[in-house]
Amino acid sequence: MSAPIIIPDNCQGLSLEINERQWDDLKAIANKPIGELCGDGEDSSLLVFPNVLGIRGDIDSEDSIIRIKEEKVYTGNLMGFIGRGDTMLKIRSRFDKDSNDFFMHYLLEKVFSINLFNLPYQTSRESIFDFSLFLFPYFFKKAMSQGIYREYVTYNSNDEKLRGVIDISRHIQKNIPFTGKIAYRVREHTSDNPLLELIRHTIEYIREKDFGTSILSSDEDMKDSVAAVISATPAYSKSARLNIIIKNLRSRVHPYYSEYEPLRQLCLQILRQEGIKYGEEKDKVYGVIFDGAWLWEAYLNTVLVKEGFHHPENRFGTNGIYMFADPEDDDEYDKYSKIMYPDFYRKNLILDAKYKHLNQGVGKEDLYQVITYMYCTRSEHGTYVYPFEKNVPNSKYRLNGYGGTIMVYPFYVPQFTGDWKAFNKEILESEELLRVELGKSELVKDKN
Repeated sequence: MSAPIIIPDNCQGLSLEINERQWDDLKAIANKPIGELCGDGEDSSLLVFPNVLGIRGDIDSEDSIIRIKEEKVYTGNLMGFIGRGDTMLKIRSRFDKDSNDFFMHYLLEKVFSINLFNLPYQTSRESIFDFSLFLFPYFFKKAMSQGIYREYVTYNSNDEKLRGVIDISRHIQKNIPFTGKIAYRVREHTSDNPLLELIRHTIEYIREKDFGTSILSSDEDMKDSVAAVISATPAYSKSARLNIIIKNLRSRVHPYYSEYEPLRQLCLQILRQEGIKYGEEKDKVYGVIFDGAWLWEAYLNTVLVKEGFHHPENRFGTNGIYMFADPEDDDEYDKYSKIMYPDFYRKNLILDAKYKHLNQGVGKEDLYQVITYMYCTRSEHGTYVYPFEKNVPNSKYRLNGYGGTIMVYPFYVPQFTGDWKAFNKEILESEELLRVELGKSELVKDKN
């Protein structure tokens, strides 16, 4: 396999010195909607986070991972790994200037609670699929937090314990002359269903890997969840794996169990990786892609949740803020249909996470949005936090009218440390500086 092609996110017109075959592979990926590359979640070996395009997060199913125009490559906020055949493309964070990719690794470790340096990390098909194993605990535990998945399953039985609808044609075929058994169909609400069987097969697949035991026993919650799935799937049989995969190619997840859908997609990629890893499907597009804006916001949540911030989830409709306090009966002003979802808020402070550069100023739409949130919550302070490669002071502005403060905060991303421990030390200092700035008495009167 040839060396990976490495480009930054948000690059505009990058020329590449690659061979004709690599260009052909890139052009098979470029300028195509993500929804098409993912197959809308069916028969896909490309994972995109956040999941469920156009519904969860900022990625639109019509967006492209890369664009090619006049033999130049353009990228947006998406980062990660994508490949076709022997061509591997790594889209790194624009804040990583050397080969270590410390910033992207740090975000992934914080958001997914994994240690990437447990993995012999290389940009190859093998390492990408191994990386997907390390994502399994995060999505598995989120799904299990909604309880064991149950659904109605129809069983075709043939025994003396009739407890369903008699299947006359099958009964005549199997039980004439009469043997004391009756052929019947029974429909049960059970945990031993195709989706939970898919998860069980994934657990057993991971268990066979050298580092599988550490993944499946990373903490007590993980151990308990694995034990619960094993107990709930007594019909498990390794020989049925292909049939289980086929049954789960299309989503069958009930809306109540929303967290099981991304887990389903991840399990499919893990269980079907061998054919792609060893070139049996040479034209297959595979990889793991992250929306940089989503990843940045999810990372900030790991920092801000300890500071008393709420993190509304538009995709789930949680922790929103009502725009209208006392709506009339007119449906147009129904308070339940006019809910706002700032990225983060606590009393007296609205915080907006931005992955894009704001060193040239905040755009009007972003300003109007935060000021609206401030007005409706009577907050005196609005803050934008964005990553920046230079250690520069923040900027503060006073609003006219009712007053208030807007702060634009450049979060310093360490550069050229050359050492993972040194990078961690410096970025932890950046996190502490952000906490101090948000906690200053002149900025936030009441943290509770």
